Amino acid sequence: MRYTLLGRSGLRVSELCLGTMNFGNTDWGIAQEPSRAIMEAYAKAGGNFLDTAHIYADGESERIVGEFIAADRDHFVLATKYALSNGRDILRSGNSRRTMIRCVEESLKRLGTDYIDLFYVHAWDFTTPLDEMMRGFEDLVSSGKVAYVAASDMPAWEISRANMMADLRGWAPFIGIQVEYSLAKRTPERDLLPMAAELDLGVLAWAPLAGGALVSGSGPRDRMRAIRTDAKTIEIAGLVATVAAEKGVSAGQIALAALRQLGRHPKVIPIIGASSVEQMRDNLACIDIRLDEAQMERLEAASRVDLGFPHEFIASEYARRLLTSGNDDRLENHRAQ
Repeated sequence: MRYTLLGRSGLRVSELCLGTMNFGNTDWGIAQEPSRAIMEAYAKAGGNFLDTAHIYADGESERIVGEFIAADRDHFVLATKYALSNGRDILRSGNSRRTMIRCVEESLKRLGTDYIDLFYVHAWDFTTPLDEMMRGFEDLVSSGKVAYVAASDMPAWEISRANMMADLRGWAPFIGIQVEYSLAKRTPERDLLPMAAELDLGVLAWAPLAGGALVSGSGPRDRMRAIRTDAKTIEIAGLVATVAAEKGVSAGQIALAALRQLGRHPKVIPIIGASSVEQMRDNLACIDIRLDEAQMERLEAASRVDLGFPHEFIASEYARRLLTSGNDDRLENHRAQ
């Protein structure tokens, strides 16, 4: 396992992050002992980046992760999130400072630690004033309860506005984002990934196997929202399986390796999950796989998404000619669209 700095920070994280959403979930997840075995396999491979959330298994995931890291807390980068709730009380959810403070205190107790390395807003609520949330993050960082902050499931324009506000006021900025990103879901390439590259934000990719659809072609329902296995996803999964057979490895390893090689952002870190040690080891093996140029071209072409307006318009020959007075081919060092 190799390591990278997360965004514009000094935080050193492994090239694969372990997602723990299924830990402790009695309906469809796994119990404590299998969860611990998966974390041990991940840590043995050199992984140091654990991702959980206040809402996962109603806090049970945090408790399981906390007990695992207790013996060597400083070895691990611990990420958790706030904003979502399974309850009926409206005050228990959202992006408000009130909810943020309550969730941090509850998470710290369950995790058995006095600080959180990376604290996310789990999803944007479109109602909380942005300065309220960012000032709340700043106070948590200043207090030492949180080291860094990040954004998950949030529009690009709000993230960029938040970081501009933080920079101007001397507050803690977002150093990373979480997005749904896989060969079957490449829409973050329209705005979120270019924004992340421009602002030097680390990118964490959740559901990198499209909820299992890229492994079997008819994967299970994603537990956060239904992922439909449409015709295009089936086509992509078929090609993934073909390339896997050519390489003599699993489809999951190919899907993860391809995502890491897409090149749309230099620091994409897949969040890998597992329901068994065997599955975890299989996913971890993706770091040793390098797809050749021809294989990547096939996968990239099959999974490509339309960038839409304004990206396709301003990249058109017509627009480029007008923007450069007909000298587009003579203009050096301009950014490719």
